[in-house]
Order: sequence, then C-alpha cells, then structure tokens
Amino acid sequence: MSTHSARLASQIAAALETLVSAGELSAPIPASIPLERPKNRDHGDYSSSIALQLAKGSGKSPREIAELLKRDLERLADVASVEIAGPGFINITLDQASAAAVVREIRESGSHFGESKVLAGVRINLEFISANPTGPIHLGHTRWAAVGDALGRVLSAAGGSVTREFYINDRGNQLDLFGASLQAAAAGKETPEGGYHGGYIADLAAEIVKEDSAILSLPQDDQLIEFRERGYAAQLAEQQSVLKIFGTNFDVWFSERSLHESGAVEHGLDKLRSQGHVFEAEGATWLRTTDFGDDKDRVLVKSDGSRTYFSSDTAYYINKRERGSDICIYMLGADHHGYVQRLKTIAACAGDDPEYNIEVLIGQLVKIMEGGEEVKLSKRAGTIITLEELVEKVGVDAARYTLIRFPVETPMVLDVDVLKKNTNDNPVYYVQYAHARISGVLRNADDLNVPHSIEDFNPTLLTHERENDLLGKLAEFPRVLQGAAELREPHRISRYLEELAGVYHRFYAECRVLPMGEEPISAIHSARANLCAATKQVIANGLQLLGVSAPERM
Repeated sequence: MSTHSARLASQIAAALETLVSAGELSAPIPASIPLERPKNRDHGDYSSSIALQLAKGSGKSPREIAELLKRDLERLADVASVEIAGPGFINITLDQASAAAVVREIRESGSHFGESKVLAGVRINLEFISANPTGPIHLGHTRWAAVGDALGRVLSAAGGSVTREFYINDRGNQLDLFGASLQAAAAGKETPEGGYHGGYIADLAAEIVKEDSAILSLPQDDQLIEFRERGYAAQLAEQQSVLKIFGTNFDVWFSERSLHESGAVEHGLDKLRSQGHVFEAEGATWLRTTDFGDDKDRVLVKSDGSRTYFSSDTAYYINKRERGSDICIYMLGADHHGYVQRLKTIAACAGDDPEYNIEVLIGQLVKIMEGGEEVKLSKRAGTIITLEELVEKVGVDAARYTLIRFPVETPMVLDVDVLKKNTNDNPVYYVQYAHARISGVLRNADDLNVPHSIEDFNPTLLTHERENDLLGKLAEFPRVLQGAAELREPHRISRYLEELAGVYHRFYAECRVLPMGEEPISAIHSARANLCAATKQVIANGLQLLGVSAPERM
C-alpha cells in the first residue's frame, strides 16, 4: 500500500471512529480498511467496500453506512468527490495535487518504492531447486530457477526474512549410477543399464582422468567411488556457476547426504516419535500419516534397517523448522503432485500447522519452440534442453522474464523466434524498451535544460486524461507487489510492467514531454519529465524484482 493510500485508509478509519463515538454507527472497526484502485478510472482514484463489510450486525444497510462516510470524507482537504455505487461501494476521487503525489513518493522512495512490511518478522525458507548433482540444470529446473529467485525477491520486498535454498539430492542409487557411467566412459566401455548418457559424461570422465590419471590404477570399487565423488564435485560446481550466470543465487546449498551423516534423520525420527505418530509394524518403522489425511501410512525405516527417501523428507522439514523458519515453501516439479499431501502430513505429524508452516507450489512443464517445431534434444545432455543452452539461444533477460510471466500452475510455451525479436511481440523487449525510451527522454531533458528534480514538480499541472491514467497505474505498484508476495505469484509483477509500459506509451503519444523548436520551457514540461522519471523508477523496480536488467539504451 502506498503512503497516500495508507493515509486515506487511516482517514476512513478515523471517520468510522467518529461515527461510532457519535452513536451513529455501532460496529467494530476492522484493523484493515479495504481500499483498491479501480480498473475503470470513472470510478474514482480509490474504491472501498468497507460499508458492505460493516453492515452485518450494525442494523444499517451498506448504503446507509456509505452515506455517513461520504459526508465525512468529502470534508477532507485532498478529496475532490465521493460517490456511492451499487450496493454500497464508496468511490473516492482525489484532488489533482493529491492524485499526483505518487510521483513525489516514488522519486523520494527510489528503489524502495513498492516495498511493504506485510511479512515483517516472518522467516521463510524457500526451497526452489532440488536436483541431482549428476548432470546439467535442465529446463524443468530452469523455470524454478527464474520463478523461485523472483519469488524470493518479492517476499523480501514485502518484509519477509528469506532463506533461498537448493536441496542437493546427493544420496542413493542415482549417484552410484553416475559414478559408474563416468567409470565406464573413462574405460571406453558401454554405459551401465540405467546409467547416464550424453556428451557431458565422456567430457567429464576425460577431465577427471586428465587431472589424475592414477585413478585408472585403483581397484574397481575404489575407482568407482573416486569417479562418483569427483564427478559430483565438478557437476555441482558447474550447476552453481550456471545458476550464478542466470542471476539466481542461493543462501544455502543443503546436502541430503548431510542429513544422514549428521544424525539429523535419527533426531527427526525422535521428534516424530515424541509427537506420538511413529509405530512399528512388519519389522519396519512407520509414520502414521493417515491421521492427517494421507492415503496410506509411510515407511521411515525398512525391515532391513535401511532408511527411505521419506525419512530424508521428514528430517529435512524438521531441520528447516529448527533452523528458525516459520514458513517452509517447497517449489516442486509437475511430477510431484503426490508430494503435496505427504509434505503437509509431515508438518502435522511434527506438531505444526500444515496450513501455515508449510506450502507446496507445483510448476508445470515448459515447451521450447524454434522454427515452428518443439526443441526436445540437448546437444550436451542428450535428453531435455539445459539452462545453459536456453540462455545461449535467447539470453538471460528474455529467458528469465518469459519463464516468470506465466502462472506456474499452467504449462507454458517459450518461442525462441519471438524472444529474439526486437518488437512489441516480445514482452521483455516491450518493457525494457519503455525504460530505455524514458531514459532517452530524460537525457534529452538534460540537454535542453528542462528541470526535472522533485523540487521543480507542480502536481496540479498533470490534468490530461493520459497523465491521470499513468498516475493511477503507478499508484497500483505497491498493491501489486503486496499481492504477488501474499499469493506467491511473481508473474503479477511482469504483467503489471507490461500494462504500465502500454499506459506510458499512450501517454507519450498524446502528451508532449519536451519543448519543440523555439518553444519556451515551462512548468508543464518539468511536471511531465518528473512523471517520466517516476515511471522509469517503477519499471526499474519491477524488473529488479524479476532479476531482469533495465537498460538505459536499446
């Protein structure tokens, strides 16, 4: 919520308190006053449904309450008019100086405009890639690399304390098969059944041998371990390097293996046992997840004494909570729908609130099209396309922006040919061009000596319809950012930026910002240049939340 909307909300609350004190209204005043920017500007600058909210139990109809509020709100110095619509919606139009005050707020807040404290004090663990260190980061992970990073930025901007976490699946048979695949490649033998293919296996095996040829003299079992561990270290380092190039950074790289080596699995089992949900049956140790809606109870320790992957999942959740996280967000792939209820029951069995302490987001598949055909094969990995190859095709900005701009629960198609175009068909170009265009306008303003510092700003001059449209769109940014954080939907930022770019381009087409020819410089030029500077700032803030650059020139 912007400073001005927050002030208006507090003014509505104060008006309600006055009505209650005068005995004209008998209803509890809510802690939060609903206040929105109407999509149709004919409905004013702000709209509130507070009268409908208070009507129940007050003995008055929503319109009666709205009429009482209208009387008091019209007395406010910065309110031009108040209208009542429908069953009792209150539409408020500000005077021009107040409506344009958002420009001053943006310019004074700078890169912090839009931020809020709605998640202040909330510690969030955001796990958004879980991968085997056995190959390149593939396209499924790439979607989360972009969306998860953007979500972390959005949650932080809303005041949350966010730990970004990568879960390394470095335990189990897959890692042994990876080592065996490298060993076979180094010896010129066929890949073992179920092993890893692709050019990167042969390349990595050759690198390991080149670094230490003595590895080939080791006994076969020792050689396998060496290939596995060296390959693991090299592949993890490459994943870290590629993600860094992609603009995605993690606070924690958490090893599944470390859960078992540190005793965290036993500790998690003890914690669950203390909650009364662990039982023994058929020689195995189980977690009674059916107590909390799971379709069957889950095995933690098999009858042969080996621990299941589920035991890792339980220990990992408990570990996150004991590291101080209030909310654990898991971002999983399309094939993990079955994990949602399973993870929720882990939280419940640990004595937590599964509706608050744990959230699971499922991302759908990404399809890449090029030349009218789907791209399925990776030159390097031999199977699905990799993050590195996607970046080579379209660049970091286009890849990130496009992957973020769709809701994660919907499958998406990424068209390489469109993303290579410098046209309005390319959404990232459209938004970045708006930023670059404004940068050019402001450079020209400097060349023409048009003053555009906030001290030169006269808000009462911005009366054109397109100026009001732009002011209204700028004022929406804090609400959009807050909604993106609360709903875990960073795509709302990209869609907002596209709308803002469109509104700016229409403003630019109808409202001349700079003087032409011998035209003298006037206050309207300064006011519009300030409006441009504010728009540039909001676009830059939005792009920063997406991890996308804001170019000064294109």
